[in-house]
Amino acid sequence: MLNSMTGFARQAAECALGTLTWELRTVNHRYLDVQFRLPEELRPNETEFRQQVATTLKRGKIECSLHFRRAISDHAELKINQDLVQQLRNKLDQLSEILHESRAIDPIDVLRWPGVVSETEIDAGPLYEEASGLLGGTLEALGSMRASEGERIAEMLESRCADIMAISAGVRKRMPDVLTAVRTRQQERIDKLDVEADPARLETELALIAQKLDVDEELDRLDSHISEIREVMGSDEPVGRRLDFLMQELNREANTLGSKSADTDTTRAAVELKVLIEQMREQIQNVE
Repeated sequence: MLNSMTGFARQAAECALGTLTWELRTVNHRYLDVQFRLPEELRPNETEFRQQVATTLKRGKIECSLHFRRAISDHAELKINQDLVQQLRNKLDQLSEILHESRAIDPIDVLRWPGVVSETEIDAGPLYEEASGLLGGTLEALGSMRASEGERIAEMLESRCADIMAISAGVRKRMPDVLTAVRTRQQERIDKLDVEADPARLETELALIAQKLDVDEELDRLDSHISEIREVMGSDEPVGRRLDFLMQELNREANTLGSKSADTDTTRAAVELKVLIEQMREQIQNVE
C-alpha cells in the first residue's frame, strides 16, 4: 500500500507534571528530514525522539513540535536568583547617579526580569517517558492520515494505468492498418513517377520502413512497466523513488512512440500517454 508524505497529527495528554502536546506536520521531501522544537526540559532527549520518528517514517520533511505546560502545584517553590537581583540593584544605583534620579525600584519590575525567578527543576526522566509514549500515539495517527491519502493516490494511479493500457492496446490493434496505409502511399508515389520499380527492391524498402515504424517493443515495455507499477503499489515498503523511476521509463517509451508515429492517431495516442504519465508523476512526488 502507498503512503503519502503529507499529513498532520496533534495529540495532547495530561500527566502528573503537566500537559504535553505533540504536533507533527509532514510534507514531501527527497529524503527524511526531521526537525524538532522541544521544551528546555526535554532538549537532551532529541536523539531518542529522532530515532523514534525514523522507525516509523522513511521519507518526507517532518516538523515535530512538543509543547509542555507545567502543572500548578501547591508545593511548587519559586526561587529568586539573589546574585542577579544584587547585580540589577548595583546597576540601577549607578544609573541613578548618572541621571541624578532616585526613583524607588518597583519589586514587580525586578521579578519580571529574565532569570530572576525560576521554578524548582523537575525530574526529566518521567517527563520523557510520558512524551515518548505520546509521540508514539501521535505517529500512529499521522500514519493513518498518510495511509488514507496514499489510498487516494493509489486509486488515481490505478485509473491512469488502466487508461495507458487501453491506449497501448488501441495502438497495437491499429498497427497492421497503419503499415498497410504506408505501403499503399509508397506504391502511389511510385505510380505517380510513372516508372517501373523492381519488385524485390520495393519489398526491401517497404520492409525497412515497416521496421522503422514498428512499435511493438515500445508497447511491450509500456505494458511491462504498468505491470511493475501495479506490483510495486502493493508493497509494504516505501516505493516513491521506484515509482518515480518507472515514470521516467514510461515517458521514454511514449516519446519513442511519438517519434515513430506514421499517422495522426498514433501521434495523438503518444500525446495522451504523456499527459497521463505527467499526472501520475505529480502524484508520485508525494509518495513515501
